[in-house]
This record gives sequence, C-alpha cells and structure tokens, in this order.
Amino acid sequence: MTKTSAGLLMYRRRSEGLQVLLAHPGGPFFARKDPGAWSIPKGEVEGTDELLATARREFFEEVGVHPGGELIELGSIVQKGGKVVHAWAFEGDLPADFELDSNTFELEWPPRSGRVREFPEIDRVDFFDLEQARAKINAAQAELLDRLVSALGE
Repeated sequence: MTKTSAGLLMYRRRSEGLQVLLAHPGGPFFARKDPGAWSIPKGEVEGTDELLATARREFFEEVGVHPGGELIELGSIVQKGGKVVHAWAFEGDLPADFELDSNTFELEWPPRSGRVREFPEIDRVDFFDLEQARAKINAAQAELLDRLVSALGE
C-alpha cells in the first residue's frame, strides 16, 4: 500500500530573494546527513483524514507554529520509495522568539540494545534561499520549489 503524506512549505520574501523553510529530521538515522535529507514539514495521512487538514496539523506538530495566510496548491510528487507527498505553500515567517517545539517518537537505540530513547521528529528548521534549498531538500521534493516559483511568477 502506498503511503501518503501532506505538508506545507512556508516561504518569505527578502531583499536577497525568496526563501523557504525546510525541516531536518531528528533521530540517529539523520544525525550526520545534511544534503538531500531536509524536507518540507509534512506527515502521514491517517485513515480518512483530509490532505489539507493533515498538512496543517503536521506543520504545527513539527514546527510548533500555526500556519496562516493564503495557501498555494503545489500538487503532489512521488518520492524515491513510492511515498506520495501532497503540498501547499504559504507566505509567513517564524516569530522573533521562535524555539523549535517538535513532537517526538520513540526508537530502540542503539539497535538490539533493549534501550528505548525519545527523539524529536524534527531537530531543526531553517530558511534557505532557493539554491541552498535545492541542495538540502529531498531530491523528489525539489519539484515543489519549482512549482512555488512558477506560482509566484518569480
């Protein structure tokens, strides 16, 4: 069965150009990975959940900020493993006093140790210009950046 996720891509305009907010996954598997590991904040669609409701919920759970503003539908992409990701973009910024407040997950770590540890789903977020974002983001999700640029006419 194909997994489906939904997420939001926050963007902001600066004098240097367009910037997008990406999230780095937490946990030991991504601790030393950077290029190609970042993602839009997203999460798995459960049962009969609506795609957009999932995207909003996951953005809040992972980033700790309620998404607002007008949404731009970016469509969907298929990642290497077959997961379908539906995405929307919105213009926004993080509050000046922002501190990442991601939800967590439990994992036996190290493997077969019998010790269960808790890790944040997202260990950091940051804004990147489009060139940096293309180097950081999961390769399949780079298409979402192109669609955002096209939708904004930039």
